[in-house]
Amino acid sequence: MATIKFQGNPLHTSGELPAVGGKAPDFILVNGKLADVTLATYTGKKKVLNIVPSLDTPTCAMSTRKFNEKASKLDNTVVLVISADLPFAQCRFCEAEGLKDVIPLSTFRSSFADDYGVKLTDTFLAGLTARAIVIIGEDDTVLYTQLVDELANEPDYDSALAAL
Repeated sequence: MATIKFQGNPLHTSGELPAVGGKAPDFILVNGKLADVTLATYTGKKKVLNIVPSLDTPTCAMSTRKFNEKASKLDNTVVLVISADLPFAQCRFCEAEGLKDVIPLSTFRSSFADDYGVKLTDTFLAGLTARAIVIIGEDDTVLYTQLVDELANEPDYDSALAAL
């Protein structure tokens, strides 16, 4: 379990992020067509997992926009925006914002938040995901992780992308 903060108040997660240098845990997430997507869906590509609590918040929306902007310049890389939002809401957000270089995926019907150690376990935010970045290489090795220590803050984009 990790401890982060929201507006200075402590929050706890269900576990720890995957270890850098280890294999990324497999996952099943749900796309906008309600189809299951797994780690194997992106075999042979580098993967940026931009994990956010909800696209319906300003910081999550901003990080998604920034990764969309940067994603178009990345070779052989997919940017997955992962949240507890329903797939319909994620697609609506990306369409309204004109975001075409990120792939929204939902933890709906999934154990992803527990498997990656990002499920918030207490306060009124319980059940949402913490804000985190996980960079996974083409061979599914974890190259970089960041659990953002203050939920309202943006991640360190430069360090995350430098790991690619």
